[in-house]
Amino acid sequence: MSVGGDTERRVPSAAGSERGIGGDVIIRPVERSHRRGMSIGEAVRVALQGLASNKLRSLLTMLGIIIGVGSVIAMMAIGEGANQAARATLQAMGTNVLQLFPGQQRKGGVNFGFGSITTLKTADAEAILKQCPAVKDATQESTGNVRVRFQNQNSSTSLLGATPNYPAIRNFHLAEGRFFTVNDVRRRAKVVVVGASIRDTLFGNLDPLGKILKVNGQSFKVIGAFKPQGSNSGWRNPDDQIWVPVTTAMRRVFGKDYINGMSIQAVSEDKMQEAQDQIEALITKRHKTPAGEPVDVIIRNQADLLNTAQQQTGIFTMLLASVAGVSLFVGGIGIMNIMLVTVTERTREIGIRKAIGAKRNDIRNQFLIEAVTMSLVGGLLGIALGLAVTTFGAARTGWNMVVTPQSIMLSFGFSAIVGVLFGVYPASKASRLHPIDALRYE
Repeated sequence: MSVGGDTERRVPSAAGSERGIGGDVIIRPVERSHRRGMSIGEAVRVALQGLASNKLRSLLTMLGIIIGVGSVIAMMAIGEGANQAARATLQAMGTNVLQLFPGQQRKGGVNFGFGSITTLKTADAEAILKQCPAVKDATQESTGNVRVRFQNQNSSTSLLGATPNYPAIRNFHLAEGRFFTVNDVRRRAKVVVVGASIRDTLFGNLDPLGKILKVNGQSFKVIGAFKPQGSNSGWRNPDDQIWVPVTTAMRRVFGKDYINGMSIQAVSEDKMQEAQDQIEALITKRHKTPAGEPVDVIIRNQADLLNTAQQQTGIFTMLLASVAGVSLFVGGIGIMNIMLVTVTERTREIGIRKAIGAKRNDIRNQFLIEAVTMSLVGGLLGIALGLAVTTFGAARTGWNMVVTPQSIMLSFGFSAIVGVLFGVYPASKASRLHPIDALRYE
C-alpha cells in the first residue's frame, strides 16, 4: 500500500509490534529525516544511559580499562621520578664537569685494577689549567679509606684531599663553617671538612666546628660541614666522607707523591668534548705515551653519564608502562565480550531500526560509539585512580613519583584506541544483521 510515495511493508508477527490484517506486522513509513539514524551526540547519550542502567555490569566491564590506565600513569610516574632524580643528581655535580682518573696498570699479564697507575702528578693538573683553553678550572684529588674517631664514636670512611676550588666545581654547599684555603694547602694544614652523615654519626647534636677529629690516629681540626648531597652522586657517598687539603692527604695521611684524579670544569657544556680532547692530547704528550697505545688516564664526561642515565630510566619507564598496558588489552577484550552480549540482547531493536530505514553505517556507528564511550569513561576513572595512587604512593614511600601530561594523554588516548579496536567487531556484527531475521529473534 502506497502512502505519500512510500509503501507499507508487512513482515511476520513479532512480539511488541503493531499487527495488521492477517497477523502481519506493519512497519509504517517514516519521514526521511528519521531514517538518517542517530546523531553522534544522541548515540553518546544512549550509551551513557546504557551504562547508567547497568551500573555493576558497566563497572566490571570497564575495570580492566580503569586498572590499565591507572597502572600506566603510576608506572610512568615512577619512571619519570627516577629519571628526574638521576638528572638532578648529575646536574648537581655539574653537567660541564669532566672527571679524570688514572688508568689500569698491567705487568707480566697481570691487571692491577682501576686507578693503579701512579703517573698522574700535581704538575699535570697545573699544565691542564695553563695549556687547555677549553678548561675553566680544575681541582686535584687524593683519595683513600681512613678510620675516624671523636671521643668514643668512631667510623670507617673515605677521605678526599682537594684544592680550595672543589666546592665550586662540584657544586657542593657548606652547612656551616668554611672550606680550606690556598694557605691551608700550602702549609699542609691538618684541618678537615665533614660530610652530613659523618657529622651526625660522630657529633650528633654537638657543634662540630673547632672539635678535634682523629684521622688514622692524627689530630685534625674540624672547620666546616657540608649540606647533605645525596647518596647517588657517584660510586662514593659524599655524605659519608671527609675532606682535607690535597697536600695534607698526599704527604701526611697517605704518604704518596701522586694524585688519584681530578675534577675538571669545562668553559661550557658545548666545550666538553673539546676539553676532553685537549686533555687527552696533553696527557699523552706529558706521559710520553707510545703511538697507538691508549692514554694512561680515564676521562668521564658528566654529560655522557647524564644521557646514559636518561636512556636507562627511559627504557625502565617504557618497560613498566608496557607491563601495565597488558591490563588495557585485557580490558579491551572485556569490552568486546560485553558488546557482543549487548548485540545479542538488542537484536530485535536492531531489526526494527533497520526496518524503518536505518542503514548499516547507522547501526555500526551506534555500537562503536557505545564501545568507545565505555572505554573513555573507564579511561577517565583510570586517570583519577592513577593520580590517587601516585599521590598516596609518594606520600607513603617517599619515592619521587612525577605524573606528566604526556603520560595522561598517552594512557587516555590508548584507552580510546582500545575502545575502537575492540568495538569494531561487535558493531560490524550488529550492522550485518538482516532485519527480518532480527525481528524474528526470540
